[in-house]
Parts: sequence; C-alpha cells; structure tokens
Amino acid sequence: MNNFEFYAPTKIYFGKQEEEKIADILHQGGYKKILLHYGGQSAIKSGLLNKVCNLLTAKNIEYVRLGGVIANPVLSKVEEGIKLCKKEKVDMILAVGGGSVIDSAKAIAVGSKEEGNVWDHFAKKTPIEAALPVGCILTIAAAGSEMSNSSVITNEDGGYKRSIKADLIRCKFAILDPELTFTLPAYQTASGCVDIMLHTFERYFSNVDQLALKDAFAESLLRNVVKNALILKEDPTNYQARAEIMWSSTMSHNDITGTNVDGDWACHQLEHELSGKYGVAHGAGLAAVWGSWARHVYKENIQRFVRYANNVWNIYKENDEETALAGIKATEDFFTKIDMPITIGQLLGRELSAEEIAELAYKCSFEDTRTIGKFKKLALEDIRMIYKKAI
Repeated sequence: MNNFEFYAPTKIYFGKQEEEKIADILHQGGYKKILLHYGGQSAIKSGLLNKVCNLLTAKNIEYVRLGGVIANPVLSKVEEGIKLCKKEKVDMILAVGGGSVIDSAKAIAVGSKEEGNVWDHFAKKTPIEAALPVGCILTIAAAGSEMSNSSVITNEDGGYKRSIKADLIRCKFAILDPELTFTLPAYQTASGCVDIMLHTFERYFSNVDQLALKDAFAESLLRNVVKNALILKEDPTNYQARAEIMWSSTMSHNDITGTNVDGDWACHQLEHELSGKYGVAHGAGLAAVWGSWARHVYKENIQRFVRYANNVWNIYKENDEETALAGIKATEDFFTKIDMPITIGQLLGRELSAEEIAELAYKCSFEDTRTIGKFKKLALEDIRMIYKKAI
C-alpha cells in the first residue's frame, strides 16, 4: 500500500438556512471587501444573491459583483475577474453557485495575486505560489469543488479545457444548504449525480493495493448516489435525498475516497475535450464515455471490476468476465434510468466524424506527447479507439 497525505481544511456549514451565517463568517475572518462571483440568472431569480448582498450590507462588508459564469467556465471571465479584484483591492472571493462558479473563483484567486498570465498555471508552465482566499455558497451538488484542491477552466482560444491543483485554492469554508438545490432542472441534477460517481470511480479503479475502509466508503457512497438519484427523479424536493446527494458530492472529491491512490482520471481527460469543444454538461459527457473506457481497460485488473459489480450492484455471475461486464452494463442502465446518455451519439444528437474523433484524441494526448490514465496507460491510439467505441 502506498503512503499518503490527507488534507481537508475547508470548514463546512451544512443544513437549512446556513447561508444566513455568511456575513458573520466573513466578519469573523476579517475580510473587508468581497468579490461576489456567480453564474447566470438562477442566483438572482431565486433571491439568493439579493439575500447575500443584504446580509453583507447589514454587517458593513463591502462587495463588488461579477456574474456571467457559464457551465464549463471560461478564461475570459477569469481574466475579467482578475482585473476587477486588482482594481477594487478585493481581499476575498465568495462563489455563489456550483462547481463552475467555484472553479472560476479559484482561478481568479490565483491570478489576482500575480502579474503573469493565469493560463500559464493551467498549461503547467508556472507553479502556484499565492492565491486570494475563497469561500462558497453551494447551489449544485456535482463537482465537489467546494472541498477539492482543483479548478478546471476552458480557454476559448482553441477550446482547451485544463486544470490546476493546489492546496492554496481550497475553499476556506463552504455553506451547503440542500434546499438551494430544490429547483435544479432534472437533467442538471442527474448530470451532477454522474459527476459524483465518476469522482469516486477515478479513485476506486486503481491497481494500487487499497485500504479496505476506503473501498467500503467508496462503495457505500456509490450505492447512496444510485438510491437517492432515483428518488430525486420522482421527488425533486425530497430534502433527505437532496442532503444525501449534496454530502456525497463533497465527500467524493475531497480525497477521502482516494487517500493512498493518485487516481486514474482518464475519463475526466476524455470528457474535458468533449465539453471544451461542444460545451456539453460535464456529468453527461462523463456518462457518455465511461462505458467505452471501462470495456477498454477492465482486463488490466478484472478483480477490481468484479468487486465493484459485487459490492455496488450485488451482481454475481458464473465467471469473473461475465461479472465484470455485467457491472459495467448495470452502471449504463442506471445512467439511462436517470436520462443520461451512454454514448457520444446520444450526448450530441449525432455521430462524430473520423476527423472530429482524431482531433479530440490528438488534443487529449496533448498533441501525442502524453498518455492518460493509470489503471491502464492510454496512448493516442487507445484514446481514439475509446472515442470511436463511444459513438
């Protein structure tokens, strides 16, 4: 078993109306001027943004606002936020939204503490040495960015979707009120549930000797998501189910399900090219490629897929191969039940051309300069085949 470090410093405020504490939290932290960062119109229409503004004003906490974050957040918005933070001498960023808003806030936090090009961090040219503090009020259970050390941004120039990781960008605090997710569209809820599962899969499917406790936690988390995602499809305002999904989202991406493994992350790399180019929902893109990836790699450690089939889906077949493949199919059947695509054709509503597949694979392999994945290392041709089989 590998040695590991575990660090999860984010303070969580979980439950109904916890967002009402935001001004006190900021005041206690000594923050004087806040960038309120948010997405489209949902935070405004729901009244949440106005509520936050009123709470800050009552405590004499200054703020400036920057909205307009889109799904798959973009570099141009990050650069706009950096300029605003420097101009207004902001000392803290509060993200009000889901993973896209939090990721954008983290990128702004890094860029606001330096003079260089923030994209150089995402291009792995420059180390991260400083960042403004970030906190969040979560409105979507999906990305787990509220407790992770990562941020993913898309550069519109070329459609490149890249990530950074650093403990400096972890949220100082996260407010998680499940009621704030009641009005999410069903597609967005389901996409979030897939994202939670994939964050767990990326760590679970590993060739490293695993901790039994970690495995049991991951399997329980996966069963919990399956159960409650089906409840929410029929009853979207079920508070208990929303709470279970929200906490699963946070736990899936704070490394507690990873501990002694770095994770595979091939499916995320494959999906980043899809959402970077076509703007699809991240979780839906993951659902579209996972089955193809799984069938391409399962023989590298078939026992891992057998254990998954046994302990998550209670599947036991006559031999290991049948069991492993049945577990993969059960996962795809679940995705279908919650109206998620299981092929790229379903995701986009059309098939990709050979040229498009070649472009996706070439970009995913960083122009044929790297492999992806650790469960099975995938070179350019492997990547192309996975995209092709996912059509």
